[in-house]
Amino acid sequence: MNQQEFVATFRSHLPAVSKYLARRVERSDVEDLAADIFEIAWRKRASCPTGMELAWLYKIAGFVVANHRRKVSRRGLNFALNDTDAAAPSAEDLAIGTSGVSAAFAGLQASDRQLLSLLVFESLSVKEISVALGISENTASQRLKRARERLAKKLQDQMSDNE
Repeated sequence: MNQQEFVATFRSHLPAVSKYLARRVERSDVEDLAADIFEIAWRKRASCPTGMELAWLYKIAGFVVANHRRKVSRRGLNFALNDTDAAAPSAEDLAIGTSGVSAAFAGLQASDRQLLSLLVFESLSVKEISVALGISENTASQRLKRARERLAKKLQDQMSDNE
């Protein structure tokens, strides 16, 4: 990726990366973390898969967010940080609110929530999810299938409990 392509990638994907960050960290940290993500992306631009720029940026963002959370935790600012961050309302929290889906979603393992969030809230394809998570497309597909099944089971259990 040359400089012009990188600038075009930056301009087209900065809003999506910023939204991704806003759903996972405090709003005051979004700009700094976005800058860190694009700085890393610039250094590693040769490894960006063609046509998968946003998914590749989400992969970098995942590492940047994890590192940020470790730093925050070491400073003694212990938020209930996980993949659906309590420090800032997540897209998941806003979309599912107080519905039964919220409890079922919250009851999933972090890895399942991450997969389903990338699919539903970030609108990534299975191929893009595989790039974002650094796994094969087949593995991403299988993990998504199992995550959906576990969510459906939790929803079914809730319905049974409410009867």
